[in-house]
Amino acid sequence: MNRHHVSLAFAVVAVSMAAAPAPPFRDMAADVGLTFQHVTGATGDHFMPEIMGAGAALLDYDNDGDLDVYVIQGTALDPGKQPLFPPPVGFKPGNRLFRNLLSPTGTLHFVDVTESAGVGHIGYGMGAATGDYDNDGFLDLYVTNVGRNVLYHNNGDGTFADVTGKAGVDDARWSTSAAFLDYDSDGFLDLFVGNYVDFTVQGNKHCHAPTGEPDYCTPMAYTPVPSRLFHNTGTGTFVDVTESSGIGSSYGPALGVLCADFNGDGRTDIFVANDTAANRLWLNQGAGTFREAALQSGVAYNADGRAKAGMGVTAEEVDDDGTLTLLVTNLTREGATLFRGNRKDLFEDVTSRNGLATPTFGFTGFGTSWFDYDNDGRLDLFIANGAVTIVESLRAQPYPYGQSNLLFHNEGPQRFSDVSNDAGPAFRRIDVGRGVAIGDIDNDGAVDVLVTNNNGAVRLLHNDVGARQHWLEVSLVGTKSNLSGIGARVALLRDGAAPRWRRVHTDSSYLSASDVRVHFGLGERSDVRGLVVQWPDGSSETWDNVKPDRVVVLRQGTGRSR
Repeated sequence: MNRHHVSLAFAVVAVSMAAAPAPPFRDMAADVGLTFQHVTGATGDHFMPEIMGAGAALLDYDNDGDLDVYVIQGTALDPGKQPLFPPPVGFKPGNRLFRNLLSPTGTLHFVDVTESAGVGHIGYGMGAATGDYDNDGFLDLYVTNVGRNVLYHNNGDGTFADVTGKAGVDDARWSTSAAFLDYDSDGFLDLFVGNYVDFTVQGNKHCHAPTGEPDYCTPMAYTPVPSRLFHNTGTGTFVDVTESSGIGSSYGPALGVLCADFNGDGRTDIFVANDTAANRLWLNQGAGTFREAALQSGVAYNADGRAKAGMGVTAEEVDDDGTLTLLVTNLTREGATLFRGNRKDLFEDVTSRNGLATPTFGFTGFGTSWFDYDNDGRLDLFIANGAVTIVESLRAQPYPYGQSNLLFHNEGPQRFSDVSNDAGPAFRRIDVGRGVAIGDIDNDGAVDVLVTNNNGAVRLLHNDVGARQHWLEVSLVGTKSNLSGIGARVALLRDGAAPRWRRVHTDSSYLSASDVRVHFGLGERSDVRGLVVQWPDGSSETWDNVKPDRVVVLRQGTGRSR
């Protein structure tokens, strides 16, 4: 090889290295003050709740325009025994609230304000749900536990008050995911609480792995317990309507909860992912009643007629065709299940032909969400993974349940590619993933991901690529509908393209609550013709001349009626 050829070769290598794309995500939790370590309280008795939690919430509790973080903590179920994994130095018991002190230049910094805010509940925590149940303009917080649940009313001055007893929304059983929804469209958010099984410490059952060693039980070792539906009276109190609504007539071990209009009738329905039992789909019949229709709708079982270990859930109009696409995460060797809806209100398991069966088969999925991480206008998919039985390759480790997380890019139409290996070091980390909450943590137009880990540190996966393309975020203010617009649908209108619809919600995923704002990736085009909002009360409005690359606030009654 002569000198000219050597120089050319080095030039090619240099160009290739320069062209290598930067990974889309990086974990920056520790760098910005999100120092939280989940503890299981495990003592070797294999109490089932130890392997299941816990979740988190992204919410702007102080209305300063940026997202704060609430994380759920475990504790010792048998405090008389020595824990296998002692808490770290400086450990503070109970759930923690971190306030986001985002600087004008976009620099993130979080401070722990748990004690001053009054939200440091100490219990065996599971999940969180957010919603402004009294329409005072401040998001409230519901916390689920193994045992007593807690409703925190946001006082609007940086503090919360425990109003559980006054509001009438407690449940002494093992509650998991919860969701705020306005199922009767009266302008006040109601509350659905998913319950799991009849576990108690005193009634703990002893199970074993196929190898004969002690192991955590599956939910089939216990009896499932009914979930609950609470109706908001509009006076700061709730009424338990579980039986009168029909919700109590059928149930399983509930984990993932998602509220959306599944059959296009304008009413909010409730989907529940059950662990090792048929899923439930409660279709809203109006007049305060629901009809269970998962089997008829095609979402009770997978294509093989099997009930999987349903954990996390996420649903959006992924194909921009007016129908929901529902994803449920499951156990290792089951794979995720992707249900695609059609205009006849039926769903079909399309996991294999959409490219998700094989990549998810080797993982136990929990928290999950559709979101447009690169702002190209198509919804991508994130799944947090972590086993509930020992991972043989990690058997020598103290806590051998870790798995890596997954990121799928939407190649459209109806095809996804696994881009986890190119998503950065955060996707090569072995954690025991559980909760996932999504939101634009620093208001740069790119959706970030908060991930909780069982017996591990919280991760904040900052999105470093989404802000390179145009975007739009929408915040609703309801007047006749509930103040946050939960249950509304928002459409992006652009010339030469079909309307792109998104739901307003904080629920879905697993034990977690996400940003209530709606996000649209716009790609390289900055043009937006307008926005349409279909409010929960049935009214519809249009806003014209919307500018991109910003957060737009739409107040009910200020748009053009349709």
